[in-house]
Amino acid sequence: MYKNVYVNEWVEQMAKMTQPDSIVWIDGSEEQAEKLRQEACKTGELVSTGEMMELNSEKLPGCLYHRTAENDVARVEHLTFICTSKKEDAGPTNNWMEKSAAYAKLGTLFEGCMKGRTMYVIPYIMGPAFSEFSKVGIEITDSIYVVLNMRIMTRMGKVAMDMLGDSPNFVKGLHSKGELDPEKRFICHFPEDNAIWSIGSGYGGNVLLGKKCFALRIASWLGRKEGWMAEHMLILGVEDPSGNIQYVSAAFPSACGKTNLAMLIPPEKYREKGYKVWTVGDDIAWLRIGPDGRLWAVNPEAGFFGVAPGTSMKSNPNALLTCQKNTIFTNVALTPEKTVWWEGMGVPAPAHAIDWKGNEWTPDMSTKAAHPNSRFTAPANQCPCISKEWENPAGVPITAMIFGGRRAKVAPLVYQSFSWEHGVFVGATMASETTAAATGAVGVVRRDPMAMLPFCGYNMGEYFQHWLEMGKKIPNPPKIFNVNWFRVDEEGHFIWPGFGDNLRVLLWILARCNNEVDAVESPIGYLPKPEDIDLEGTEITPEVLKGLLSIDKEAWTQEVEDQKTHLERFEKLPKELWEQYNALAARIAKM
Repeated sequence: MYKNVYVNEWVEQMAKMTQPDSIVWIDGSEEQAEKLRQEACKTGELVSTGEMMELNSEKLPGCLYHRTAENDVARVEHLTFICTSKKEDAGPTNNWMEKSAAYAKLGTLFEGCMKGRTMYVIPYIMGPAFSEFSKVGIEITDSIYVVLNMRIMTRMGKVAMDMLGDSPNFVKGLHSKGELDPEKRFICHFPEDNAIWSIGSGYGGNVLLGKKCFALRIASWLGRKEGWMAEHMLILGVEDPSGNIQYVSAAFPSACGKTNLAMLIPPEKYREKGYKVWTVGDDIAWLRIGPDGRLWAVNPEAGFFGVAPGTSMKSNPNALLTCQKNTIFTNVALTPEKTVWWEGMGVPAPAHAIDWKGNEWTPDMSTKAAHPNSRFTAPANQCPCISKEWENPAGVPITAMIFGGRRAKVAPLVYQSFSWEHGVFVGATMASETTAAATGAVGVVRRDPMAMLPFCGYNMGEYFQHWLEMGKKIPNPPKIFNVNWFRVDEEGHFIWPGFGDNLRVLLWILARCNNEVDAVESPIGYLPKPEDIDLEGTEITPEVLKGLLSIDKEAWTQEVEDQKTHLERFEKLPKELWEQYNALAARIAKM
């Protein structure tokens, strides 16, 4: 127990409701963590209630294996609620439950749910310790898996309580696995009370309450109230041959290569010249106006919670190298040598393995060995390209913000918005087309404003308003761009090479921010002059690049229609965005 009376009072209340057999306060020490690891692995066999297995200590030192219940493998957006007094505060894109009704409903599920279990109390910080950006949370849980993951994903234990001191300002997170019953599974956010209640799940995205629940849903509400931004954005630094580093933040919906971009490896010719890319964060950015009038960002997390399938030495060597030690693997395949394997790992499948459900598996089977959403939780400081500034309490200054999506024909490779307002409109209407990887029809346009649709903790119309207001307050705002790595040819093949070659586009973006190159004004924004994107070392001809930068009137006429339908969803849409829409529609009509 720590000395903060507000924390102790709240923990007592929660213990009274959940009735655990014992309470363990997490202090963040290695000694306690080792005890918990042993406790988690002591059964010697794997069951789907939270026990873990130690992996091969020579090949994967300090790594653990975990398997969730088969009905508990991903975020459950339909069971995720924003619980406020008034429905309009949650807005049209969130599931809403009235606050007192939600407490009552979940209270009955939490009543006595920890009988026979241990309650773990985890104080943690989102953001670097003692930074003005950072916030403290306390998560109560009955899962050792959660404790050990939070140890990787946050700064936890005594340091968090030292930072909190006597303050009542902490985010109260209550989690229980409950019965792991999807019928009794809810992830509820109470932004008016700085609280999160999650029951019935053991999957990381629903139970590591510091992540999307706090760092985006609660933080976006706090950001609006306090005048900062919590965004679903990676942060990376591009270092030029003279050693100058400029930082970029970027928002993409899922399956658009966010982590790959965050950990980008420059093409050989650029590496030889001395270009480097540094990772500050791969998922979330908290942004504040700095004393110099620029927007500064920190990554509030201390680890990566990455999707395993498809991660290989070819697609993302830095991510694969990050998770070679001190990593928790969830729902991947287990080999006889007690190592791990997944589809798209770039190494041959084992002749025999245990699949993510615990069944015998061989490569000739039609089933997947690893679940498509299987994960690794790895410390960020193990990443070979981690920025030396990634824990700087002052953050890093953002030169450019990038939005992007997966569009086969519509969006060009890159364009720059005309202004901050226009950039907010570009972010508010960003979209991706569904791929074969997702269930349902291929090529359906799904709009995901700022990649925040599942993560905004309040009314999204008001969220756009907050973006517009921030733009007025930032004396030197970053310039806003849109990228699309996914244009395809007539045969359906990607035209742009992607991966490391995306640096060529980033360099044009930075050159624009530094006023080093001109651009061509188009109806949708400023386009590069083809000669300003370096193609040397690629198979892309100037002619092909011209095609990648082209704007098709017919496609954009349809796009404008679709945007209108999308914007009409938001009853609180700022008038500035309608003005931006009308101006775009007029420019397209004139093409």
